[in-house]
Amino acid sequence: MDATRYRCTACGNLTRFDVTMTRKTRSFHHYSIAGEVTIEDEEVLAETVEDVTCRWCGNGRSVEALASAAS
Repeated sequence: MDATRYRCTACGNLTRFDVTMTRKTRSFHHYSIAGEVTIEDEEVLAETVEDVTCRWCGNGRSVEALASAAS
């Protein structure tokens, strides 16, 4: 899964953002005899970014997604 990079055009921040998202996943839950769970093989089926806010200046309207660099 590729993570999106963001930039705040209000203050120039490139590193600190609060990102609110909804994910739909499928995963294998492995329970021990004692009832403790280990989650394995998690697969993201859908992901929606709902809000991104700059952690430095608190602005959400000036945050833009950066184009990913081709590898």
